[in-house]
Amino acid sequence: MKSFCIPTPQGGLRHIGPGQPCFIIAEMSGNHHHDYDKAVEIIKAAKAAGADAIKIQTYTPDTMTIDCDKPWFMVKGKDQPELWQGQKLYDLYQTAYTPWEWDAKLQKVAEAEGLIFFSTPFDPSAVDFLEPLNPPCYKISSYEATDFTLLRRVAQTGKPVILSVGFAERDEVDFAIETLRKYGAKDIGILHCVTAYSDKPEIDETNMLTMLDIRDRYDVVCGFSDNNAGIEIPTVAAMAGASIVEKHFMIERQEGGPDARFSIEPSEFEKMVQSIRRAERIMGKVNYGCQSDKERENTFFRRSLFVVEDIKKGEKFTSRNVRSIRPSKGMETKYYDEVIGQSAAEDIERGTPFVWELIQK
Repeated sequence: MKSFCIPTPQGGLRHIGPGQPCFIIAEMSGNHHHDYDKAVEIIKAAKAAGADAIKIQTYTPDTMTIDCDKPWFMVKGKDQPELWQGQKLYDLYQTAYTPWEWDAKLQKVAEAEGLIFFSTPFDPSAVDFLEPLNPPCYKISSYEATDFTLLRRVAQTGKPVILSVGFAERDEVDFAIETLRKYGAKDIGILHCVTAYSDKPEIDETNMLTMLDIRDRYDVVCGFSDNNAGIEIPTVAAMAGASIVEKHFMIERQEGGPDARFSIEPSEFEKMVQSIRRAERIMGKVNYGCQSDKERENTFFRRSLFVVEDIKKGEKFTSRNVRSIRPSKGMETKYYDEVIGQSAAEDIERGTPFVWELIQK
């Protein structure tokens, strides 16, 4: 199964894939409310809560859309967050974007905390802007999973790519992965996600088996990006095999903002991390045989071959005087047929563990 690694601020490599600890990403998005100090607070809180990485988003209203009030530029739909309803796309992105002049400073803050820092660029110009910062990888959002120009530009960097596929159809996932590979991406992680942006876990819409199908069908590292409230689903995702988990993160939901209703607070994030790490301990590693000294001690209760009647020298071993019984101090029972019919090399007392030396040469 595929895996890849990305550089860490400490100068090492973070391996991502099956058999490795889940790579847990705190997504800042617009939860800083255009307050630089709040962004720094989010980074430090993410570290304290156990995140492996902090991710920002790199766009401006003008790189996302145009300032236009025609009907198709308005946010509609009964299931859209109330805060988004009736807004122009341009205005929504004006509210939520991260000022580009923060990126280098936030990168230094994150790396000083020991967090991996990277971003989701939303167009090729954002990639061009980020490249001098030398991020260890790139993220592509579900909404941009079908954007050829962005896929190509990110792939051309040659860096690992983490791609959310959200509501992408099979042929669209095919297209995204083929494009990334064609233009130079060798290390790819694909995140299944539910893009309902709900304030409650969408359990019946999660279909986590899709994540596993992605892993097997495309031979990529798989993971889960959770755009809904709660921590149960990402925890289950990690237990099911997600090598990457991404979750929107903020200091307090009551601060509000475009992503508040599906973001989680530090205490929740910490609990999610602890649950995932505990699940990883339970999953452990492939290890046949005894798992502990206590279990090894209990092998005493296995069966083995014992002499169960007094036997004289030269007497034949039979099913009556040699049996498979507990404890495990005698010869393994797989040798039973080799023993029966042989002759005793000496007098043997009842209750003697059977060993090869008891057989007459």
